[in-house]
Amino acid sequence: MGGSRVQVNKSHKSRFSSKSSRNLHRTDLKDKSRISKSGGNVAKGARAARLQHNRMVREQKKAALLKEKRATSGSTSPPRVIVLFGLSAAVNVDSLAVDLLSLLSKQGAGAAFSTVASSEYKLRTTVLKAPYGDLLSCMEMVKVADLVAFVASASSSCEESPSCYIDSFGSQCLSVFRSIGLPSTFVLIRDLPTELKKRQDSKNTCMSSLASEFPKDCKFYPADTKDDLHKFIWHSKEQRLTVPHWRNQRPYIMAQTVDMVVDDGNLEKCTMLLTGYLRAHSLSVNQLVHVSGAGDYQLTKIEILKDPFPLNPRKEQDLMDADEVHDVEVIRSLAPDPEKQEPLLVENIPDPLDGEQTWPTEAEMAEADKNQKQKRLRKRTLPRGTSEYQAAWIVDDTDEDLDSNDEADDGMALDKQESDFPDQEGTNNLDLDDDQRSLNLKDSDEETDIDSMMMDGETLTREQIEDEIQKIKNAHAEDEEYPDEVDTPLDIPARKRFAKYRGLKSFRTSSWDPKESLPPEYARIFAFDNFARTQKHVLAKALDMEHENRDNCIPASSYVRLHIKEVPNSVACKLCSLIKTVPVIVSGLLQHESKMSVLHFSIKKHDTYSAPIKSKEEFVFHVGFRQFVARPIFSSDNINSDKHKMERFLHAGRFCVASIYGPISFPPLPLIVLKSAEGGAAPSVAAVGSLKSVDPDRIILKKIILTGYPQRVSKLKAAVRYMFHNPEDVRWFKPVEVWTKCGRRGRIKEPVGTHGVMKCILNGVLQQNDTVCMSLFKRAYPKWPNHRFPILDA
Repeated sequence: MGGSRVQVNKSHKSRFSSKSSRNLHRTDLKDKSRISKSGGNVAKGARAARLQHNRMVREQKKAALLKEKRATSGSTSPPRVIVLFGLSAAVNVDSLAVDLLSLLSKQGAGAAFSTVASSEYKLRTTVLKAPYGDLLSCMEMVKVADLVAFVASASSSCEESPSCYIDSFGSQCLSVFRSIGLPSTFVLIRDLPTELKKRQDSKNTCMSSLASEFPKDCKFYPADTKDDLHKFIWHSKEQRLTVPHWRNQRPYIMAQTVDMVVDDGNLEKCTMLLTGYLRAHSLSVNQLVHVSGAGDYQLTKIEILKDPFPLNPRKEQDLMDADEVHDVEVIRSLAPDPEKQEPLLVENIPDPLDGEQTWPTEAEMAEADKNQKQKRLRKRTLPRGTSEYQAAWIVDDTDEDLDSNDEADDGMALDKQESDFPDQEGTNNLDLDDDQRSLNLKDSDEETDIDSMMMDGETLTREQIEDEIQKIKNAHAEDEEYPDEVDTPLDIPARKRFAKYRGLKSFRTSSWDPKESLPPEYARIFAFDNFARTQKHVLAKALDMEHENRDNCIPASSYVRLHIKEVPNSVACKLCSLIKTVPVIVSGLLQHESKMSVLHFSIKKHDTYSAPIKSKEEFVFHVGFRQFVARPIFSSDNINSDKHKMERFLHAGRFCVASIYGPISFPPLPLIVLKSAEGGAAPSVAAVGSLKSVDPDRIILKKIILTGYPQRVSKLKAAVRYMFHNPEDVRWFKPVEVWTKCGRRGRIKEPVGTHGVMKCILNGVLQQNDTVCMSLFKRAYPKWPNHRFPILDA
């Protein structure tokens, strides 16, 4: 009865207390004082420090945002590049450009792209009109655009696309622009009805149809009247512009004028002069520059010119007077320092005698040739099966002893002209000479080593070209149905045909030396011990150069003229004609970016490209601002192993890794792969992707599968035929494991007969309708391109 009146105390809530409060009762052994400080002061100090830290972070972000806004929209910022892109053929971009330029300036529109300075809007703008149907020009314009205005016509309609406002070309360009990286975007709607209700309904219909094609923050504006364009200009001026991250890593110039000055000493080369606004970062006169599609070059001089489009109206009047006398005022000129200038180093020059330790004299070489001739004339009797390499180690005394033995039974002459032992051909083929001989066989690797006959299209008839295209399509379909399976030839021994292949116990865990048997092209490229560390060091060095304001650097937003030396005359002439329609982009290169190495890209076949894409075909790679020609090989991305399986074709709907020989670039960078068309037609988009890494040691293995069929089956043993056609091949490939399509595994025991039948032992009962397979691997490498830059073929 009394239990209900027993006092019950609350439990100690230690799990809610802090660590300092739990240690209040503890004392120090030395001074017997409490080890904790006053709780009130600690709390107040921590809170004040936290508030101060948050205030500093907030002020830093505000200062950075204000600096960015001044850099992009201030009076000292370069003109804002606005690209007008029509989503369909029904859109009239020219009339919209005229309306915009007339609103910004009284002079109106000039050439294909114009730069105006508006004192009313306090804005300098360069308006580019994207030509409909020219994919290459549209891509180059979007690369330098600060703002892309997609123009849709409310009265347009097409049946090819689900959206009636975008045709097939517009949809293709949109997908390419997304891969490059879209800057700030707007949608301008033209040809709206004049009646207010119909106008609003038409606008809402267009917005609902196009909303899924653009980013969520994209805004729609009508663009029929001057009031509509006035509203669009004010909104675009106040909005914070966003550009892709890869554009902020390197300085670049969109050239407004291109001139050439022929060198007196070299008539084939000239000095090219490009004038424009420097954007993104400061440029050093010691840096290398890349001219899009034309290559990498050095600078001889950089001149800072007077800004031709100032916002101050008084300066505009002075500029008009200066234009009348065709005088350009040079404010400052910089010349490179020969000791600090980055060398134009593209390929490593290999030394063929790098491994030599001694240099023989002429007398020693003559004596060696004499001894070699005497050795060829002398016949030696050796045991059956002795190779030339083994015979070189047998001294003359042993030869004399062997001569006294029974020559009729055990001897053989190594003179190839008088050899009467044709059976020894198979034994001699196992030597290194046959491996070297197999390297010289053009037919030793049909799948990848044979160059496509499509390269020689001038010597082929129309029927032959159609037959070649049909063969490629058939090979593509066969590769999808029976990947990696090849037939053993009847006329060439398998040990010769597949001499460069080897077997692997496990594709994932078996070792493969990345430095083994490298091709000659690897002596021409560069490699890094630690690429990530090098990239971090290079970017930090470029950032330091930006902050230090060195004397050899031109600050961003300056109007400059670049003097690019040793440019071929043909390239300069083509650039002078291309600038009328396509923007010529000059970008600064970071350290090491002119050198060749092995680049790996994550790549996916474009939806609009239906033709098969075979490994080692020639493509034009657009990597950021750079353009170059490459012949890639495709491989899977195996994250569980250091070895990756080569793909003969780039199949649709899945990502692969494309490996090429190309100039070093530091990621992230977008990739657009173009396939040049015959007859001067416009190139088509073959694939899109991004730069993954730079690593010459990435192991790409080509896999082939040899197949055989059971002839007789007895429990775990089976006689397999048609995998090989002679017993010597069976003995050669005996160490390699075999497997079946139904999941059995085993090994080759011995050959049976003389027609290549072999006896196999498996880990289970083999079915009669099963197929016995053998996997062989060899390392694959990209093809070195015949030429590097696409403008040479333009």
